[in-house]
Amino acid sequence: MALRRTSVFVVLLPILLAAACAKRPVTTQMAAPPPTGAPVTVAPPAPAAPPVAAAPAPPVVPAPPAPASARPAPAEFAAIPQLRAIFFDFDRYEIRPDAARTLDANIDWLKSNPTAPVLIEGHCDERGTNAYNLALGERRAKATRDYLVAHGVAAARLTILSYGEERPVCTARNEACWARNRRAHSLTKLP
Repeated sequence: MALRRTSVFVVLLPILLAAACAKRPVTTQMAAPPPTGAPVTVAPPAPAAPPVAAAPAPPVVPAPPAPASARPAPAEFAAIPQLRAIFFDFDRYEIRPDAARTLDANIDWLKSNPTAPVLIEGHCDERGTNAYNLALGERRAKATRDYLVAHGVAAARLTILSYGEERPVCTARNEACWARNRRAHSLTKLP
């Protein structure tokens, strides 16, 4: 009995493998087992159908280039007296209460000039590495932008830029001068 099961398995294995390679369903019919002691004959498997060629892949078309950013160049912006700078504590980017009052006045002008784009520059004093000051200047510009957006100024009008310590308004090496350099300055491009 064990021999018969093994021989059936040996007989079916090549058929199953051929069918798996041809990727077609297998149908097998078991004939009545041969009498004991009779030799087992197996019909050769049917020839496999030739593989079907896959449809060619569509050609890869590169995506169109992204539209150029509508971000204006910093050289197109200028300072105006109605948009005043705000100042920050050493190594900080939180909006102080005095800075919030200044920004509220800036918001009044921005709301009365709804088409004027604004560039917010973040600045630092000379202390710290260049990389650290660029990151801190960016946080100051973002904090300023976030305050303006939270108070009704359209985010699409606002662009931020960090100069870090590159553009000081004061070059003396004392706290009074450093305090003037820790700022966010808003510029605009009038139509």
